[in-house]
Amino acid sequence: MTDLDQQAHDIHAQLPDDADVDVDEIIDRLDTLVNQYSVPTEEARRTVMSSYLEDTDVDAADAQTDNQQIDIGEINQPEQWVDVTGKIVELWEPRSDAIGQVGLLGDETGTIKFTAWAKSDLPTLHEDRVYQLGSVVTDEYEGDYSVKLNRTTTINELDLEIEVGDNTTEAEGALVDIQGGSGLIKRCPKEDCTRVLQNGRCSEHGEADGEFDLRIKSVIDDGETVQDVLFNREATEELTGITLEEAQQMAMDALDTSVVADEMRELTLGHYYRVTGPIMGRYLLVNEMEQITDQPDHEELLIKARSM
Repeated sequence: MTDLDQQAHDIHAQLPDDADVDVDEIIDRLDTLVNQYSVPTEEARRTVMSSYLEDTDVDAADAQTDNQQIDIGEINQPEQWVDVTGKIVELWEPRSDAIGQVGLLGDETGTIKFTAWAKSDLPTLHEDRVYQLGSVVTDEYEGDYSVKLNRTTTINELDLEIEVGDNTTEAEGALVDIQGGSGLIKRCPKEDCTRVLQNGRCSEHGEADGEFDLRIKSVIDDGETVQDVLFNREATEELTGITLEEAQQMAMDALDTSVVADEMRELTLGHYYRVTGPIMGRYLLVNEMEQITDQPDHEELLIKARSM
């Protein structure tokens, strides 16, 4: 059995018996994504699974009623069916008619984004109230975890108080690497989708013109440990002094978007920074930063950074 065959059988096993889907159909969809559009296998698996959940409004929780109760701060894997208890910290305005509610859920260990699908017809959640949520599914995008509420999710309001914890972390050290996928990028323009386009394609929604954005995926090294760090547009502009409009002009003049990442490397590699923000998966998501000017030998650090 090939890897795609195994992935297809795994997906099929998670769907309920009344789902009108056969394994061959799943294999065909995986094969198209992986072999025709060069989508990584794990990303293709998540895309296909999500499409069936949206199309049929079914999910693996139908077959899994004995879920693990887990703290929000311990969520570190996608496609896990879990129970969580948390306080609705904030509700946001949905960007799509497909979304019933979206916001921030928190407990003593941290916070996480939640999404409830409109067609799931779930009870309305209210800010500052505590709920026990059964059978939610975890999701991950670029190290940022979230939970999805579906039609099988159980919602019980609890008469208790939760002091929501702050999972902010600080990292300090030399910026020794800027990883691929940094600089001037394009994201899918579809509502509630922020996936980065690869060769003009979104792994979920197909071909798209995309919307320009900035980010830096980097590594900070304090001499003993390394930390993957993700700078969003605002943090990238602050770090480099290059605005989105300037980056677009640079790419247009050079007819090449890679010049933006190259310039960012020249401006930041080997310099020392102190950054703070929540840890999501492998990445620290930068909320605040400062450059440390009292540095060790800058040239030595730069040589080390360029050798990575």
